[in-house]
Amino acid sequence: MDEQVQLDLVGKCSVYNCFHLKALTRSRTILKSPARNRSRWRVPSVDQVMAEERAAAFGRRSIKTSAKLEGLKLVVSMTDLTTLEGSDTPGKIAFLCRKAMQPLDPRYQVPSCAAVCVYPNLVRIAKKFLEHSSVKVASVATAFPAGLIPAKLKLREVRGAVRDGADEIDMVINRAGFLAGEYERVFDEIAATREACRTAHLKVILETGELQTYDNVRLASEIAMRAGADFIKTSTGKISPAATMPVTLVMLEAIRDYFYETGIRIGMKPAGAIRTAKEALAYLVMVKETLGDDWLTPALFRFGASTLLNDVLMQLVKVVDANYQSADYFSLP
Repeated sequence: MDEQVQLDLVGKCSVYNCFHLKALTRSRTILKSPARNRSRWRVPSVDQVMAEERAAAFGRRSIKTSAKLEGLKLVVSMTDLTTLEGSDTPGKIAFLCRKAMQPLDPRYQVPSCAAVCVYPNLVRIAKKFLEHSSVKVASVATAFPAGLIPAKLKLREVRGAVRDGADEIDMVINRAGFLAGEYERVFDEIAATREACRTAHLKVILETGELQTYDNVRLASEIAMRAGADFIKTSTGKISPAATMPVTLVMLEAIRDYFYETGIRIGMKPAGAIRTAKEALAYLVMVKETLGDDWLTPALFRFGASTLLNDVLMQLVKVVDANYQSADYFSLP
């Protein structure tokens, strides 16, 4: 099939049926000690060459103008507008919240962002500005970004953020524990965090750049989903590499297999290093072709980004007005 096929990201036509994709993984099983009445992890081995070749192909799709406009608006609606810096102030959070609620002039009919993501100590401020909008308040927790403090302190931080009004918690796993083979410990920390979140959604950050192999990414995804994650997320954005298309594809495959097994839909959030509208659209194509149209919604797919939004808005203006504007006409993230 010609790679330059025309794709409609909002389901007006279907190019691939996600139920007939060629699998990227070969299932195998290893024994492990019981954890919450489970005696085995099903651990797939990822075909690295095919994963990387298939991921690269998504960036070569040609998207027609009408679908591109809808796709760009969809990216905006899926964005968790993020600021996680030591220089974050109440004024900066207020500005970010306003931008998330109305990213562009109303005449462009651009939706609000999905969420604003901040440190726990700024949750109350974000909630104050967003409480009458559809934009959620997300907060990183569990000693973001390294996750290396005692578990009881991690849970205290989560409970505090939820108490202050966080709708979503983005937790980090203990990568040192995972790499040491302490899978039960990783599982139990995620499960305890899920309980501490109460009604808030839980996004589990794997920090894939530190997991070393695609097989490890696949296993960490499996652990997170079975421990109660509502979303699995690639990265903190604090190390390199952050989100990549091959890693995201491996995680989407894990979500697909988990859905086939359980009927439960888990969300996906690539975060970090996604900076252009072209890249974001390629991610949407990958989601459509791997999981189908059901996942093309902010309820099941998000972008963690700070600089991405402005490039998407610039492209939107270009498509609508046929006039490419400078970045100087758009506010900083």
